Amino acid sequence: MSTEDEPPAGQHPREPHGAGISGRLNWLRAGVLGANDGIVSVAAVVVGVAGATSAVEAIFTAGIAALVGGAISMALGEYVSVSSQRDSQRALIAKERQELVDSPEAELEELVGLYEAKGLSPVTARLVAVERTEHDALAAHLEVELQISEDEIVSPWNAAIASAIAFILGAILPLVAIVLPSEPARIPVTFAAVLVTLAVTGSVGAKIGGSPMLRPTVRILVGGALALIVTFAIGWLLGTTGIV
Repeated sequence: MSTEDEPPAGQHPREPHGAGISGRLNWLRAGVLGANDGIVSVAAVVVGVAGATSAVEAIFTAGIAALVGGAISMALGEYVSVSSQRDSQRALIAKERQELVDSPEAELEELVGLYEAKGLSPVTARLVAVERTEHDALAAHLEVELQISEDEIVSPWNAAIASAIAFILGAILPLVAIVLPSEPARIPVTFAAVLVTLAVTGSVGAKIGGSPMLRPTVRILVGGALALIVTFAIGWLLGTTGIV
């Protein structure tokens, strides 16, 4: 039997190991959040406008505005947030590197103490600390003391681009679903399309992230349905009362 796909000794199959896990999870988070926000926010806008008016031009214009504005907002928000996280990580790494230069003996004792705090005996903790220091002192301190890695510094551009693209892809669905059908079918078709897509994105996101699918899928479905119902009701009330 081939062992090409078998994990290295000590590792379980389908468990994430190795460098880049933080970066991939960051992409996943930005992508899933972007898609879900695109679906729900644009659907809420077009359904709300459709509740107030049957003019397809007004519905489409509102949907395009929501798509463009939402994609820019998502990208900007991700860029600012992840940039702050990246700057903090870089500052911590620079500080740790300088401490290793200024006081290597104290840093070694600190590492010994950290390993002891994790449950290793004093003898074993010192042995591990010495060997890891000789191999890569900075990596050892970053991992044990700060739980970060130089190879996993998050990229604000990656997060921003992934979020914007995912938002746009998600937003296209409710926009098409509300514009293409005839007037009586617009709202039911949009509701159905949005809820089915949210179920798919919720389950796929949970699957990739390794968590159970039912709870996050139900959560996003309930939230999406609530957003559509509330915005449609508001649009309908504004339309029927003559406010708009």
